[in-house]
Amino acid sequence: MLEFSKKILQKVSFDKNLFTKELQKSARWIAKHEVAALKIWALTSFAHYKDSILEVFDQIY
Repeated sequence: MLEFSKKILQKVSFDKNLFTKELQKSARWIAKHEVAALKIWALTSFAHYKDSILEVFDQIY
């Protein structure tokens, strides 16, 4: 599920709002032990959305 989430996020990364919504869904769907990996990947791959990424993961945990 983590790899699928990464593919989706790459495809919607052109739009910040859409990216944020998909990241929220992905963070809820993936296994708990994969959440940290998703967060690290998102921050390194999409640093220009750093504030949105951190906000999503702060809301989840």
